[in-house]
Amino acid sequence: MNYRLILLIMTLLWLPAVSGEELVDAGAEIQVTNAPDDQAIENRLTEILTVIESYEDVEVTVNAGVVILNGSVSSARAGRDLVALASRVEGVIYVQNRLNEQMDISTRVQPTTQKIEEMISSLIRSLPIFLVAILTILLFWLLGRWAGNRGAWLHRLGLSELAADLGERIIRIVVVGIGFVIALQILDATALVGALLGVAGVFGLAVGFAFRNIVENYLAGVLLSARNPFEIGDAIQIGEFTGNVVRLTSRDTVLMTGDGNHLRIPNSTMITSVMTNYSRNPLRRFEFKLTISADVDLSMARQLGLEILQQMPGLLAEPAPQVLITDLRNDMLELDFMAWINQHESDFAKARSEAIRLVKGGFSEAGINMSNPIQRVQLAEPNTDRQNENTLANADKQPPYQPATAISSEAVDIATDPTISKQLAKEISTSDEENLLK
Repeated sequence: MNYRLILLIMTLLWLPAVSGEELVDAGAEIQVTNAPDDQAIENRLTEILTVIESYEDVEVTVNAGVVILNGSVSSARAGRDLVALASRVEGVIYVQNRLNEQMDISTRVQPTTQKIEEMISSLIRSLPIFLVAILTILLFWLLGRWAGNRGAWLHRLGLSELAADLGERIIRIVVVGIGFVIALQILDATALVGALLGVAGVFGLAVGFAFRNIVENYLAGVLLSARNPFEIGDAIQIGEFTGNVVRLTSRDTVLMTGDGNHLRIPNSTMITSVMTNYSRNPLRRFEFKLTISADVDLSMARQLGLEILQQMPGLLAEPAPQVLITDLRNDMLELDFMAWINQHESDFAKARSEAIRLVKGGFSEAGINMSNPIQRVQLAEPNTDRQNENTLANADKQPPYQPATAISSEAVDIATDPTISKQLAKEISTSDEENLLK
C-alpha cells in the first residue's frame, strides 16, 4: 500500500518536468507511408530559426518525426513559443523540449532595452503626425472659444443669461470634440473613438450620480433665470422662509431676511417649492381679527370699524376696506378687518399695526366690549331682590354708540421702511459674486 502511494507521488513530481514536451495531436494517426523526410523537417526548422534572432543558440534534431530541441532560450515563454512553432511543421509527431532558460542578467535586460529603443524610434518617426494632431486640437479649441464668445444671437432668441451661457459652453464642447475626433483620424486611432465614447458615457453616468445635486441646482438656475419669477429686492416666501431677493447664482438663490441675515436656498428647492411673491403686485391687502361681545349692536360695530379704516391715511379707497363677521362662539363675535395699501407708498407691517391700534382705540371709546363675558352667580336675600335687579340692569347697560373721531395724519406713521432697501443696495454694489438677475 505504501509502495503505491510512493509511486503516485513520484509520478506527480515527474509530470511538471515533462510538461514542456508537447504531443502534436494525441488522437491523430501516425502516418506510415508518404511521411515527410526527417531531414526535410530539420532543414525547414533550421531555416526558420536562423531568421528569428532569439533562437540562434537552438539546435534542431529530427528522428522518425520526433523533433528534439537543444540549446538555450532567453525565457520560458520563448521556449513554449518554439515548441508550438515546431509542432506546426508538417510531419512532426512529437516535440521533445530540452531547452535551457538563460539566467544571465544581460540576456534578460537586452530584449527590454531593444523594445524601449524601438518605441523611442517609433515615437520619433511619428512625431510630425503627433504635432499635426496637437495643432488640430489647438485650432479647434480656439475656434470653439471664438464661437462660444459669439453667443449674442442666443440672447436675441430671448434666452436668459444663464441659459445663454450654457448654450455657449455646449457650442465650445461640440467644436472641441469634433477637433479631437479629427486628431484621432490623423493618428489612425479611429478604433479609440468608440472606446473613448464608451468610457465617456460611463464616466458621465458616474459623474451624474456623484454630482446630482449640483446638476439639479444648475438646471434649476437655468429655468429660474428663463422664467424670471422674481427680481432684485422682491419680497418672497419659500416654504417657511421669507426675505428680499439679493441675487440668483447658478447654484442657489440669496435672500436677505428681515433681520438682515443672508439666506441661501438651493435652486432645486426654489423651483420645486410653492413661492409667494409679495412685490410683483404693488397693491396688497392686510387683515386682522377682533373679538367682541355678542350683545353689541353688530351694525354699529361694523360701521364704526369701516369709518376708522376709511379715515386712516395711507389706506386705499378702492378697493375699499371691509369688515366681515367671520365667527360666533361662546357669546362672542369675531370681526375680520381688511384694507388695501400701495406698497410703493406704505409699509405693510406699519399699516396693519396702525389699523389695529386705531380700531382698538375707537372700539374702546365707543364702549364696545372686546373681552369674554363675565358671568356672576349671586344668592340674593328676599328683601334685596329688587335692589339686585336694578344693580344688574345698570351693569349690563352699554354706553351709547359714538361715531369715529377724525384721525390726524400726523398721528399715523405707515411710511415705507428703507432699512432693507439700503442694505440690499450696499450688498449689490460691494459684492463681486455672480448675479443672473438684471
